[in-house]
Amino acid sequence: MDALTLQRIKTAHPTIREKLLKDYTDANNLLGKGARLRFAYVYRSVAEQDALFNKRPKVTNAKGGQSIHNYGLAFDIVLLYDNDGNGTFEEASWSMIRDFDKDSKADWMEVTNFFKSRGWEWGGDWKRFKDAPHFQLKKPNGTSYRWQELRISKTFVDSGLIYPIL
Repeated sequence: MDALTLQRIKTAHPTIREKLLKDYTDANNLLGKGARLRFAYVYRSVAEQDALFNKRPKVTNAKGGQSIHNYGLAFDIVLLYDNDGNGTFEEASWSMIRDFDKDSKADWMEVTNFFKSRGWEWGGDWKRFKDAPHFQLKKPNGTSYRWQELRISKTFVDSGLIYPIL
């Protein structure tokens, strides 16, 4: 398990933290020795989102307030690899085809298919701006949360972060 990811899960919307931790643990356990799942982002402030929006080359279409991360309902993944077997996980990878554990399944797609099976929406399935590291919570009825709805929701504060009432 990745200590940084465990800290980031604590910034997720309080109503999904337990599910997210369970799903992370189960997904991480799919990976063989020498591979580890990390959440690069979970909650992202509006200022952090704006900084990403202004980055070049372009990494997001969402301005501050327009990302599901801004509401604690999304996470981005990266895979870490311990190439020399010393336990330091010296490589971060976004490769969708690498099969580090040689089980004939790409590590990225193993994790992706697992999260999708647990009800997470995958940014790699999007038509306009494919975002392969991105996953976000779906509503109980299976539809997507929209930032326009979340932005005008009543809110509450937990550990200094503002979340919408779902």
